[in-house]
Amino acid sequence: MMHKPIFFWGLLFFGMSLMAQQGEVINHIYDGNEQASAELFDEAEMAYRRALSKAPEKPEALYNLGNTHFQEQDFDEAKQRFFQTQKFAENKSSKHHAFHNLGNVFMKQKDYAKAVEAYKNALRNNPEDEETRYNFALAKELLEKEQQQEQNQDKNDQQDQQDQEDKQDQENKDDNKKGDKDKDSGQDDEKREGDEGKKDEDKKDEGDQEDENEPKEGDQEKEQPAQPRQTELSKEQVKSLLEAMSNQEKKVQDKVNAEKVQGTPLRGKKDW
Repeated sequence: MMHKPIFFWGLLFFGMSLMAQQGEVINHIYDGNEQASAELFDEAEMAYRRALSKAPEKPEALYNLGNTHFQEQDFDEAKQRFFQTQKFAENKSSKHHAFHNLGNVFMKQKDYAKAVEAYKNALRNNPEDEETRYNFALAKELLEKEQQQEQNQDKNDQQDQQDQEDKQDQENKDDNKKGDKDKDSGQDDEKREGDEGKKDEDKKDEGDQEDENEPKEGDQEKEQPAQPRQTELSKEQVKSLLEAMSNQEKKVQDKVNAEKVQGTPLRGKKDW
């Protein structure tokens, strides 16, 4: 019997303490809202954090703190707070607002695929919100354009790669043709050199043959008759020659006369 009043007073004290704590949380949230309206975002952030220190899962404090981070363009921090808000939200309205603002963060980060999903979840909790419907359609359009650009880029990359491969193949073919041409040119040069060498040898053989067929200088002298030499004599030489002939003729005549005196020799005489 004695314990009941103690228990009663204990519950009453706990209830009053909880109400006081909730009052403090509400006061901190209110103070943060006032600072945010005045665009004093640092002070607003401190007020919301004081509220969360008393009630870490308070959706209103999480949501408003996320809005403060969004205004300060701290999108990663804002994204985290909006995600926590939808997790601890107690009704569809709170979830709708959390997903809507989460979609706004993804739009700022140009992550259109996640923005589409966030707006879609917001519409599940409030299909009648025109602003969410507009943002959803915009995010979907931007996502389709992005995907189309990626496809075009992939095609361009593939085409560039194919062009590069074709260019490389053509260069390889040109190099091979040049190598074959150089090889053929070398063979032609060797063939020409061989032909010229052969011609030189043929000419040499023909020259040797002509040399063999051509009479030598000594042979020409033997085959050709000796030509009389015409020598012009001086008057003294002619006079001497006539005197010598005259003396020779006189000697012959003297000999003939001498033989006539001795008589005619006998025919048929033999020496034994």
